[in-house]
Amino acid sequence: MEPQAGGPATEAIEAALRPRALGRTGLRVTPVGIGASPLGNVPVYGYETPEDRAIETLLATFESRFNFLDTAAGYGDGLSERRIGEAIRRRGGMPDGFIVATKVDAHPVTRDYSAAQVRRCAEESMERLGIGHIPLLYLHDPEVASFDDLAAPGGAVAELVKLRDEGIAAHLGVAGGPVDLLRRYLDLGVFEVLLSHNRWTLLDRSADKLFDHAVDLGVGIVNAAPFGGGLLATGTGGRTTYAYTTAPPELLAAVQRIEAICAEARVPLAAAALQFSMRDPRVASTLVGVSRPERIVETERLAAWPIDEEVWSRLAAVATPPASWLY
Repeated sequence: MEPQAGGPATEAIEAALRPRALGRTGLRVTPVGIGASPLGNVPVYGYETPEDRAIETLLATFESRFNFLDTAAGYGDGLSERRIGEAIRRRGGMPDGFIVATKVDAHPVTRDYSAAQVRRCAEESMERLGIGHIPLLYLHDPEVASFDDLAAPGGAVAELVKLRDEGIAAHLGVAGGPVDLLRRYLDLGVFEVLLSHNRWTLLDRSADKLFDHAVDLGVGIVNAAPFGGGLLATGTGGRTTYAYTTAPPELLAAVQRIEAICAEARVPLAAAALQFSMRDPRVASTLVGVSRPERIVETERLAAWPIDEEVWSRLAAVATPPASWLY
């Protein structure tokens, strides 16, 4: 994602990042949100973010056009949240209208995902973040446990509802991977927001029917990982993994075709990958993970980089076989 000459005017950036309604929550979020998992030194990224740089990145986020920051209790066993809390303290509070979303997780060692674990996560998240309530709280990675257990009376989902009723969480969401499982959670009628990752990108359309279903239910949609873990930001010269696993040859071949189209049109690959998600009217916000302060301004530019409709037509013709999608 290196900067390129040219690019959008300030007015275009401001227009591209006007907040959108997040389903029926009443929240309005910028079409791009900042993902804070890299600030928690999550192992899948293969690198660590130093403390000072993490805080600088967060302070730059608070001063940017973005108003939506996403984290989780499990990102670095609370490290991401602690760093956000420290940045909030150094700034003297969050900007008006800024929204921090976090997630409850199964215990990292025992894999306990009980009601008690959910409450413990939420309470510890508030302490680390230094906030009195959580604007948006997700059930995170429910695929690590049984749907029947988590959705049972007295289980994790029921505890989330209690947290909302008590005012600890203003709104509830579900965030995970497998699309069929996420649909089951949406059908419980509890969740107002869906967060899907790596399944709605230039390479993978697994979440298409899930997004339609969410819209039918009035559920807000947040799409994470538009770069597929980096492949759609750096290109095939940078890495050969998609969604943190080795990419099959057909996906790498598709990326090479996408790279060629973008190079010919003088469009950064990352801009096309990001805007593929942003231009979907079903998606309220697209999450981009960052680990350096300079990436904040760069991401603003990518969000508004001019891309002709002819380029989108050519990109749409680059088909990847459904057999290679994550689902």
